[in-house]
Parts: sequence; structure tokens; C-alpha cells
Amino acid sequence: MTVISPIPKRVVIAAHPKITEAITEGAAICAYFKEHGLEAIQGTFDDASLRERVRDGEFDLMVAIGGDGTMLRASHLCAPAGLSILGINTGRLGFLIQVTQKDWHGALGKMLEGQYWIENRMMLRAEHQRAGQTLGNWHALNEAVVTRGPSIHPVRLAASVDGRLLTNYVADGLIAATPTGSTAYALAAGGPILPPELRNILLVPIAPHLSVDRPLVLSEGTPVSITLRGGEAVLSVDGQVPIDLAEGDAVEVRAGDYTARFVRFGDPGYFYRNLTAHMNQNPSIGLPR
Repeated sequence: MTVISPIPKRVVIAAHPKITEAITEGAAICAYFKEHGLEAIQGTFDDASLRERVRDGEFDLMVAIGGDGTMLRASHLCAPAGLSILGINTGRLGFLIQVTQKDWHGALGKMLEGQYWIENRMMLRAEHQRAGQTLGNWHALNEAVVTRGPSIHPVRLAASVDGRLLTNYVADGLIAATPTGSTAYALAAGGPILPPELRNILLVPIAPHLSVDRPLVLSEGTPVSITLRGGEAVLSVDGQVPIDLAEGDAVEVRAGDYTARFVRFGDPGYFYRNLTAHMNQNPSIGLPR
């Protein structure tokens, strides 16, 4: 029996603020929804009013237009509100995005017929702790990274799993990634690719020196604590502004409180087709798109 998914009625279209074609496509998509009887507004992620309305739960769907960075911003905003996201790629890579700029008419037509499904992706919660106090916490779709700061010297890190010391690293840093993040920084650092439906944390050391040099996939639900034992280091969550760490600071990483909800079309095998389409090419250095 074919399952028909609910058809959204109130849509927000959010474009990357610095990609002109994303803003242009946003206007066309907004007009498309209105022509089909839906309530729709458009704007960019820099629009404070738009972000506030999303947090207030005014919408059934967000259409995010840009690249993978745009999808990260959309996830940070939408996941706490339980809002589903349909990504349309006008960026360079698009590991997280199934629909291309030229295909959105067909995709939206399918969605308005209920021919889509929701893919739930794990997020992380990272807490910065110092002397038993929490100085900040963040949610991440890709990863939390403890890495060396301005110094070229490696840092000394202790990784503990479920409260027990796992190992010590002398390295440029340590990545704690989601399965989604396994195709991002963790992949560049030599980590494995994990299916997006998993809920495991992936640990990948960055340029380890005389340390454990293999990535580790932790059991589902297992948290990890990364403590700075020496050197200058920072915490970066999904590539956001880095936070300075002091010796003895810990970064506690666990499965997040929220789940990113992505609109998908067709069968779950889209992930592997999308993946192989992007491997062996790197648009950021001018190879074929």
C-alpha cells in the first residue's frame, strides 16, 4: 500500500543571503506555492523576523536554498521546532541535498501529491565545561571538533567514553561526528562513511602523532568527553566561530536533544547515489560539477 505523506500548508523559503541565484529561486518557489494555494513567505537566513517565526512554530515546512552550509544553518534553526526541511542545491557540493536547482519543479509537484518521506538525522549536543561548570552548549548536525589553535604545535587530548578513559592523543585535533558529519570534515580526515540513519558518534583523530590513528565508531547512545591536557586548542561546532579552551577544559559530546528532519523523494538508496555522484570530484577546486 502506498503511504501518502501530509501536504504542508504553511511554507517558509529561506535562501543563503550571499548567493544571488538562491534568492532569485526563492522568489520563484514562493510564487509556485502561492499558485497552488499554500501560504508561503520568503527571505534569507539573515532575516531575524523569519528566524523568530520559525522558532514560534508558524510553519509546516522550510525550503532551504543554497549548499551544505545552508542546510547546517537550516538544521540548527528548524530542529528545535520540529520543522522539516527541503533542501535545494545552488551551492558547490550538496552532500546533504537531494534536489538540484533545475529539478525543483518536479520535486515540489511530488511533495504536493504527498509523494515524499521524512529522513530523521541525529544531531549532537556539545558542552564546554571548566572546573565542573558549563560555559556553553551547542547542537551540531555534522561535528564538534577540538583542534589546535593559532600554534602549529599539536595538542594533548584525553578521550573518555562513558566516564572511562579511552585513550590519549597527541594530534592536531579530534573530531566527534554524526553519521551526517561522516561525509564532511571526518571524511577529509580519513574517517569512514556511515549511513545517515545511524545514531552513533564517530571519533576521528586529526594528524595523530604516535597515538591511536584509527577512527572509532561508538555504540549508539554512548557519550564521549574530550579533555585538553596540554597545548593551545579551540572548540568548533559545525564550523561556527571557534571557542578558546584552557588546559583542563572538557568538551562533553552526546546524542542531541533534537533531530534534523529532511524531506526525501524515492527510495532510501538516494544516499548512495548522491554519494557516488560527488566522490572523485571536488567542485571547490574547479573539477567537473
